[in-house]
Amino acid sequence: MRLIDILERYHKTSGKRLWDAKHENLNSEIERIKKENDGMQIELRHLKGEDINSLNYKELMGLEEALENGLQSMEVYRMFRRNQQRVAVMEGAREMDDGFDQGVRDFNSQMPFAFRVQPIQPNLQERIKKIEKKTKRKDFNK
Repeated sequence: MRLIDILERYHKTSGKRLWDAKHENLNSEIERIKKENDGMQIELRHLKGEDINSLNYKELMGLEEALENGLQSMEVYRMFRRNQQRVAVMEGAREMDDGFDQGVRDFNSQMPFAFRVQPIQPNLQERIKKIEKKTKRKDFNK
């Protein structure tokens, strides 16, 4: 026997109350929470597919709807995660492209220096200097 049962029995036979109102409220709160917990455990078993033979038609329909809503929520979450992964991959690819483009720009700006002409040909040197000035202006405007 539990202590609560013993005290209840004593109260019934003697007529004396050992617990005050505060303890009675706590006891009723404990009982309410236990009932709520039991109900949730039963509902959880039903959601797991256990003990569904005892359910009536309306309860089965509610259970089916709850399961479908949960499944849809999971599909939405999975789609969200896939989209996040795709965006991350696309950002990584874009960063790689930007790095490649920057390397090409750096390479193009170094090209005129790579092909120097001989000092014997002054007209070609002047033309190269003009080209260098134009490319510097273009690089500056970017």
